[in-house]
Amino acid sequence: MLRRMPVLLSVLLLAAILLAACAGGGAQQIPTPTAAVKPTEAAKPTEATKPTEAAKPTEAPKPTEAAKPTEAPKPTEAMSSGSVTLPEVTPADYTDPVVSAGSSTVYPLSERMADLWQGEGGGNITIDSIGTGGGFERFCKTGETDIANASRKIKDSEAESCKAINREPTAFRIGTDALAVVVSTENDFLTDVTKEELALIFSTAKKWSDIRPEWPAEDILRYSPGTDSGTFDYFVEAVMNPTYVKDATADAGKGEEAILNSENIQYSEDDNVLVQGVEGSPYAIGYFGYAYYNENKDLLNALSIDGVAPTEQTAEDNTYPLSRPLFIYSDPTIMQDKPQVAAFINYYLTNVNSEIVDVGYFPASAAALDEARQSWLDATGK
Repeated sequence: MLRRMPVLLSVLLLAAILLAACAGGGAQQIPTPTAAVKPTEAAKPTEATKPTEAAKPTEAPKPTEAAKPTEAPKPTEAMSSGSVTLPEVTPADYTDPVVSAGSSTVYPLSERMADLWQGEGGGNITIDSIGTGGGFERFCKTGETDIANASRKIKDSEAESCKAINREPTAFRIGTDALAVVVSTENDFLTDVTKEELALIFSTAKKWSDIRPEWPAEDILRYSPGTDSGTFDYFVEAVMNPTYVKDATADAGKGEEAILNSENIQYSEDDNVLVQGVEGSPYAIGYFGYAYYNENKDLLNALSIDGVAPTEQTAEDNTYPLSRPLFIYSDPTIMQDKPQVAAFINYYLTNVNSEIVDVGYFPASAAALDEARQSWLDATGK
């Protein structure tokens, strides 16, 4: 019995060793939860395709970059319509004064351009409304001004006066006027006249019934710009044709003499005085630049001439019988010696079309504006 005990103990010890070994090996082969694929490592939302990286609204084309209103053509660029461009000018760089005088018709447009120029820091612009003839006298005879405003082309005699003081008058077309023939809104019988009737109205006819029997037997009250006015000169040339003034006496056979010899006529270089005179009576009639009618539409009616009313279209295509060009004049030497004069005329020609309709006149054609700009380039040697 005692000899069997060692054997039994050996067997038990060996079994214990084997069991321990089996238990240790099994623990090493069972995967632990921490060794498994970790959810946080399997798919990290921050490492996956990120919505902000997929399509960032801020990286898409920005509306402000696609079409910035401030980068679109400016009104002056869009409306200038012409192929000749002038160098860019900054008014604040030119603080010396500019002196101008002339046409009462051009005056409100030049005044608008001067206000804009000075509003951007440019120097003072003096503008005297003394009529086209008076403006050319100051520019060509006395040499007092840098610019002459004109509602007609310069006359040969005026150009000769300029030449005598070594000035070369250079025209710059700035727009178109439809000369308005007006009556009071209280006038209930007159809406249209022929040029022949208009010539009689401003010459030998005394009463409205002298023109048409159905019109009132009331005295015609006439209002006209003065003889220094380019508007007067234009009206005489366009309307007071001696062939229309059939009843004129020998002494009043010419157009200018006919209107000067007419009865009940008041002259003024101030178109506002003419406006007040016409609107004061239903039997009054007058004429002046369209801008002054445009400012007083509540007081005045503009007549059709030969069936055509004054409008932007009829003024531009010349179907309105009393449409005419508007100008400013200067001199190449003045423009070269006084940079502020050249700069202001540049500014005028560059910006006029964005202002002219609001003032009451109509833009010049693209060809006319191109010609004016080319004249500026030639005068300044740019």
